[in-house]
Amino acid sequence: MQKRVLAIHDLSCEGRCSLTVALPVLSACGIHTAALPTALLSTHTGVFTDYACLDLTEEMRRVLAHWDTLALAFDGLYTGFLGSFEQISLVGGVLERYRQEGGCTVVDPVMADHGRLYATYTQEMAGGMGDLCRLADVIVPNLTEACILLDRPYTPSPDEGEVCGLLEGLAARYGCSQAIITGVRRGDQLGAAAFRAADGAFSFAGAAMLPQVFYGTGDVFASALTAAAVLGHDVGSATRMAVDFTHEAMLHTLENGLPLHYGVAFEQAIPGLLRALGLA
Repeated sequence: MQKRVLAIHDLSCEGRCSLTVALPVLSACGIHTAALPTALLSTHTGVFTDYACLDLTEEMRRVLAHWDTLALAFDGLYTGFLGSFEQISLVGGVLERYRQEGGCTVVDPVMADHGRLYATYTQEMAGGMGDLCRLADVIVPNLTEACILLDRPYTPSPDEGEVCGLLEGLAARYGCSQAIITGVRRGDQLGAAAFRAADGAFSFAGAAMLPQVFYGTGDVFASALTAAAVLGHDVGSATRMAVDFTHEAMLHTLENGLPLHYGVAFEQAIPGLLRALGLA
């Protein structure tokens, strides 16, 4: 039976990120993907300035009111960028309503990077993200977000023991069965570290570090991870697949001489992801 996932993200009209990544990646993996847009932006906010942004909180309420009249069910729920503090409780209600036993809820607490909150986020919103994490089976913060969620000082290059401590702390504080931290360095590799609470297992998946700065890679990683998790893969193998997919997308971007600020060429990496998932 075909799996169904609800992706709750913003929609950036230009620049590969959020829904313009989640929808094609999950759909290519054979997953029926519904969308609940949180905001409409002219571009992503990572490098562009003077972008247009429309908060869709009221439209989200109208969508959800209509959905209440439908017999909808989802095998997976996947949340990313939220446009306001008000949306946190709204999305929390969505997760509580549509979570189901045996399903997978992935929360990517998109709010910060490089040691600081994004311009659109407040401390109040950062605190609210913790409430969403408590409703997740899997949380996928980057290093900065992990430190914020645990009220710990940000360290750009933590050692292996510190990363393990962060993962254990996230699982203990938020009750998630699996915690993953992205942007973790190990030697000359950059990737993600994962922790499975059931047996205390740690794992790391990395790829050769590249000197360029890429945009939208967190959404590429989390979308592939969500697909793998919903399709039944364990946290270690799902993390490995997501890292490989993201790295291949970065390489395709460089090989084609594409401008980095428009996101990575994940489209060309999809065949590799499908092979890793056993779908091709």
